[in-house]
Amino acid sequence: MQNLPPDAFDRYDDEPDEIFYGLPRFVTHIDDRAIAAVTQLYREHFPPGGDLLDLMSSWVSHLPPDVNYDRVVGLGMNEEELAANPRLTERLVQDLNQNPALPFTDVTFDGAAICVSIQYLTRPVEVLKEVARVLRPGAPLVITFSNRCFPMKAVTVWQMLDDRGHVSLVEHYMQQAGFVDITSLDRSPERWGSDPLYAVIGRAAGTNIALDSS
Repeated sequence: MQNLPPDAFDRYDDEPDEIFYGLPRFVTHIDDRAIAAVTQLYREHFPPGGDLLDLMSSWVSHLPPDVNYDRVVGLGMNEEELAANPRLTERLVQDLNQNPALPFTDVTFDGAAICVSIQYLTRPVEVLKEVARVLRPGAPLVITFSNRCFPMKAVTVWQMLDDRGHVSLVEHYMQQAGFVDITSLDRSPERWGSDPLYAVIGRAAGTNIALDSS
């Protein structure tokens, strides 16, 4: 996939995201079987006792309930949703479309997650470069997504593609951000009528480069 033009990240509703996300939404955006698939991926890839970063987080993180982690930092758009998330040890409100720079030191986390939210990033490669910077070498980034979205906030290129195209797009983001060992999975539940669930997983390389803030 070639580099995308800037208008690929246009949105129907380009008002500040803080307006759209100002009211809490205590709902899940995929069904229970797809959520279970997300949880299983986290079980497979995130080390027990590790330090995790839950990006674009909300009131639930879908982490395995029987696994303990030393630190789970949730970064999202709504303070009330984050406050209601019992798995988070730290909470931070930040609009990544306005400011993709993460307020963490290098090589801080053992894993990171973006769940059913990658389609809303207008500067995805910048954000993922920052994720690569704050991950320890070899640590995974697990990006999961389905076929649902808020169409007024999803970027244009996402809405132009089908499920296979979404997978290729997220792979492209990860490659551009410097992730290695990138793998793609179809973890859609077998039951008819369930939401599909796809994952792209990459690992931080041994050398991470900070986001250029100039």
